[in-house]
Amino acid sequence: MQIAIVVYPQFTALDFIGPYEVLRALPGAQVRFVWKETGPIAADSGVLLVGATHTFGETPAPDVVLVPGGPGCAAAACDDEVLDWLRAVSPGAKWTTSVCSGSLVLAAAGLLDGKSATSHWSVLPALKTFGVKPVSDQRIVHEGDVVTAAGVSAGIDLAMWLAGEIAGDAKAKAIQLMIEYDPQPPFDSGHMSKASVATKASATALLSRDMIKPEPLKASARLLWDRAISVVRSA
Repeated sequence: MQIAIVVYPQFTALDFIGPYEVLRALPGAQVRFVWKETGPIAADSGVLLVGATHTFGETPAPDVVLVPGGPGCAAAACDDEVLDWLRAVSPGAKWTTSVCSGSLVLAAAGLLDGKSATSHWSVLPALKTFGVKPVSDQRIVHEGDVVTAAGVSAGIDLAMWLAGEIAGDAKAKAIQLMIEYDPQPPFDSGHMSKASVATKASATALLSRDMIKPEPLKASARLLWDRAISVVRSA
């Protein structure tokens, strides 16, 4: 079973590192980190590097596709090579998935047209512009063979769900114990419905550190502009 995880510049590491630890334990799993060329790709921190192991061209028929989120998602969602690959491989994949703002990339590829999907809370409004029905109160949204997860840490929940679907509950539970995934956070502010006004403001400020940098800001503006033009032209 081939699992293709897209790694693009300025990804958020936990979006796919968490799922990777779960999915690589599945029987017969062959994990590929895919991008346009092999080599190191920098995370949103600018200091963490992950090596792309295979190119898109070398990965024409994965069984599972996972697109993480991060400040670089808008640029990825504007990249024809990324979108064309997703459109080509998704019909043959058993599961096409995203974590966090990775759902924006799936939406840009047309893979979420008319579907319900979730994402990081900061990205949910943008999904509407692609004709997606945003879901804010579920960690995982499953529509056919497309599965989206909420922000960052929800990727682990997504991977555990996939493990159950692919290898059965018993194997998924064994993997859960192996990685000792038994979340008991010391705080209860992990969802917008639970966070205080002050916490929401602080979290938004933290997000802004990466999103207001020139490259992500420019890519976000281009993505929304292109979408607006597309809507007008199709009317």
